Amino acid sequence: MERRNQTVISEFLLLGLPIESEQKNLFYALFLAMYLTTVLGNLLIILLIHLDSHLHTPMYFFLSNLSFSDLCFSSVTMPELLQNMQSQVPSIPYAACLTQMYFFLFFGDLENFLLVAMAYDRYVAICFPLHYTTIMSPKLCFSLVALSWVLTTFHALLHTLLMARLCFCADNVIPHFFCDMSALLKLSCSDTRVNELVIFTIGGLIVVIPFLLIIMSYARILSSILKVPSSGGICKAFSTCGSHLSVVSLFYGIIIALYLCPSADNSAVKETVMSMMYTVVTPMLNPFIYSLRNRDMKGALGRVFCKKIFLC
Repeated sequence: MERRNQTVISEFLLLGLPIESEQKNLFYALFLAMYLTTVLGNLLIILLIHLDSHLHTPMYFFLSNLSFSDLCFSSVTMPELLQNMQSQVPSIPYAACLTQMYFFLFFGDLENFLLVAMAYDRYVAICFPLHYTTIMSPKLCFSLVALSWVLTTFHALLHTLLMARLCFCADNVIPHFFCDMSALLKLSCSDTRVNELVIFTIGGLIVVIPFLLIIMSYARILSSILKVPSSGGICKAFSTCGSHLSVVSLFYGIIIALYLCPSADNSAVKETVMSMMYTVVTPMLNPFIYSLRNRDMKGALGRVFCKKIFLC
């Protein structure tokens, strides 16, 4: 009898952001500008690294992959958010919801692993400068990126398959602006203990282990810097790592505050706003952090545009 009364869910309704109706157009313009800035900024970094031979180094190879990941990560949620803000019924089909969840996990995890590869690159560059080109060979760089893609594929696929086996009954309203995994679990009328166990164990390891590896890398970097007697060498080392540290602090700070250190008074609105920070704001700020604090990127920008003007 209970099974007969259950309704098969074919679509979900996304409540979106807690915005008053009279302010919706203003926020729509703001989010559209943020998304376009994210796309153009990350595309510019990828283009500069591809066109300028001075940037064909391991550090910028990882950076181009990070920019691609940021671009895709933002594109998973922002177009849907913008469309739903202009729609009377902000719905998303069941299959599209699972697809969005898969790619959200995929590109989020990919950025996670790429930050580890970039931390290792900086560690080798500062602690073993004479052996840098030997250690950070093109083969190792491609292997690190390929390993990141493989690990993220399996992790995202695992959570998506576990979610697909669950049943969803009458309640299909998601209090979020995208198909967040935790929000979907709350709507399910199935037993979600396996999903929660996998999130706590594997999901925790996916975040904690890379974060600890980055901390260890920079602890070793700091130890090596303090042994350098030259103040110029110290400034150069901090300048080299400053951009990466800024991105790491922004990315992990929000995720740890939201998922690993949840507060008892965390409301759906607070979680939605914090999710907006690392899905929209962080990918938008990364190009500015790397371009404004990086002399090589500024030089590449000048060389590429001067070359284009000269050819014209």
